[in-house]
Amino acid sequence: SRRVYREVRHSISNVNAFLSENISGIKVTQIFNQEQTKLAEFREKNENYRKSLIKQIFTFAVFRPIIQALYFLTVIIIFTVGSYNSIKGGPITYDILITFNQFVNLLFTPIQEIAEEFNLLQSSFASSERIFETLDTAPCITDSENAIELTDLKGEIEFKHVWFRYIEEEWVLKDVSFKINAGDTVAFVGATGSGKTTILSLMVRNYEIQKGQILIDGIDIKQIKIASLRKNIGQMLQDVFLFSGTILSNIKMRDENISLPEVKEACKYVNASHFIEKLPHQIVRERGNNFSQGERQLLSFARTIVHKPKVMILDEATANIDTETEVLIQDSLEKMMNIGTMIIVAHRLSTIQHSDKIIVLNKGRIIEEGNHQSLLKNKKLYYKLYQLQYQNKENL
Repeated sequence: SRRVYREVRHSISNVNAFLSENISGIKVTQIFNQEQTKLAEFREKNENYRKSLIKQIFTFAVFRPIIQALYFLTVIIIFTVGSYNSIKGGPITYDILITFNQFVNLLFTPIQEIAEEFNLLQSSFASSERIFETLDTAPCITDSENAIELTDLKGEIEFKHVWFRYIEEEWVLKDVSFKINAGDTVAFVGATGSGKTTILSLMVRNYEIQKGQILIDGIDIKQIKIASLRKNIGQMLQDVFLFSGTILSNIKMRDENISLPEVKEACKYVNASHFIEKLPHQIVRERGNNFSQGERQLLSFARTIVHKPKVMILDEATANIDTETEVLIQDSLEKMMNIGTMIIVAHRLSTIQHSDKIIVLNKGRIIEEGNHQSLLKNKKLYYKLYQLQYQNKENL
């Protein structure tokens, strides 16, 4: 019965996952005229659920009557044997027989209740298995035995001959070496898949490198506590995630040491206050779907600034926003460049023209380094990217 219940739970999970995935993609399904295909997929998963449910019903249809039949059979045996013994003049009297029958009732009543609650019991077993499975999962990246806390981070970052891959024999980064001085603004550019975002992920130890070394202020990041490392590095990603709640809770991220005046100052600093003050309420719905892409990005900037990181990572923050919001974000970026070390990944070259250094990647290798003007003079890949973008603008 437990196996049957697992099948039911698995079928329910499949149906729920299918609905969750496809409800959010209804427009895409309709645009590509895939309603019948998705309907066939749903019917298949629903049929598996129906079969599992029938197995469950059949199991309980057998289990519960068996318990009831055992109870009646026990009572019949007690009265038959007891009455026969009493008639023959044995030691069992009628009052002992009645007492023994009451004991049988006390025995089978909990068993019957367990049978009634068996569904809930199996649900608890299934849930507990998932909880313990999650708790028993060991993290892939852990602190070393003598890991240290970062107390006074300056923001100097160095990659020394770093090699990294997600899949065996498919190197994403190949012998990458560069140095970022404290307080500098450095940008990474290159085609999609060249390894830009991977470099940012390696800086905060989302993954472990296979070869080479990554240093922050001359310290190997493997010798730094992960929590301490990430606390000092603020990340502003392209896909901003906002939690259900309020703007204040999303910016503070439950850090009670951050005061309301600090939050307001951070919002003003990154130009987020201009739209926050116009809102009739400060409620944030799930994933921030009541805000535009640009507004979510500005809130992400405020969230990062208020936690006062020494190193800031900006990954494609201006990719999918309108021109008016881009102006606000550009102004915010110019302000944030004065706070500490800033590392930017952007396809829009207008975002990175004022960077102290621009590193050009191609197929996992660094092929150019320099500032905006020097790279244009070289007339290599950066020059081609620059020409391509501005030719497109002129054509528009």
